[in-house]
Amino acid sequence: MDDDYFSIDSILAENQKIQFTFREELPNLGSLLGGSECDVKVNSKVAIPLWLAYTVIYSNWADFTIPSPFTNRIRHALKAEARSVKLSNQVGAGGLWYGFGRTIMNIVGDEQATDMSEMMTAAFHRRLPEIMDQGQHFAALGPAGGSSGTGDPAQAFREGLDGTERELFSVMRASCRQTKEWYEEKNDQRR
Repeated sequence: MDDDYFSIDSILAENQKIQFTFREELPNLGSLLGGSECDVKVNSKVAIPLWLAYTVIYSNWADFTIPSPFTNRIRHALKAEARSVKLSNQVGAGGLWYGFGRTIMNIVGDEQATDMSEMMTAAFHRRLPEIMDQGQHFAALGPAGGSSGTGDPAQAFREGLDGTERELFSVMRASCRQTKEWYEEKNDQRR
């Protein structure tokens, strides 16, 4: 994911919301935060898009909670069996779990950022072999992906993947198809 202003992945990652608990009252800012109240009250909990959260954090108006996609529950599930966790379900808007995590890492302390980085790196390393294997498998089955009429199993597998993982899966699938076509073309020329 790029930190480019025009990067769609960056825009989607920064559109995720994080929970804040306000330390002080903010007059006339309730409507900006999506509430029906005119003022933001002390100890009120509000979910704010990440792009707006920077102002709140750096102004020291509120404390934020690490978003649920990066809590101990997800961490333990990833340690137990990383391939079974549907990362796309953890975040909305295209399922950019790694991008959202990277954005969160930019605003937390060094220790938390290191922990998150290690968790995401370990999850990626554990999930990558399955992504590559399934990309090869579904490419070998042909365009229908081995589907028996009702649904596309390749699509079902892709749905649980993060956006970055979906891109890798698609690249692997296309690469295997192209290699197979090239190999078959070479064999046809020899005959």
